[in-house]
Amino acid sequence: MLNVVLYEPEIPQNTGNIMRTCAGTGTKLHLIEPLGFKLNEKSIKRSGVNYIEHCDYKTYENFEEFKKQNKGKYYFFTRYGKKPHTSFDFSNQNENIYLIFGKESTGIPKEILKDNLDTCMRIPMNDNIRALNLSNSVAIGVYEVLRQQNYKNLLFTEPFKGEDYLEK
Repeated sequence: MLNVVLYEPEIPQNTGNIMRTCAGTGTKLHLIEPLGFKLNEKSIKRSGVNYIEHCDYKTYENFEEFKKQNKGKYYFFTRYGKKPHTSFDFSNQNENIYLIFGKESTGIPKEILKDNLDTCMRIPMNDNIRALNLSNSVAIGVYEVLRQQNYKNLLFTEPFKGEDYLEK
């Protein structure tokens, strides 16, 4: 199972966008408190549109509580990672995969990262910016795992207007 973990997210619009991505890919979302917003805020609903009800998510008081309740392979997205996200093998569909992302302002704490150096990764970019937007980074990570798993349980055709929509 694919999981996204947000460590103390601060910006409700990012979390709303991530909830929409998780709803559309069948990815479970884990939110580690404190959150920089209330989950019932309008900005979350606006970013997630009406898809939030389809997002499977859970909140945790802290990282320790999260770890106690979730077993599997943890991967950490950080600007300090030295391996690209594409260098990891996510093809095992029977493994619980957790993609962990830090808060927008400071990322994942160094104390957590230094104990997991072998699974720290970086999305390659130039030196014009520190990092990509959190919701964009989550989408890149989720879709890399899904690509390696041949988009398991996802549709290859548009379900609402029909697969022949362009031909009509």
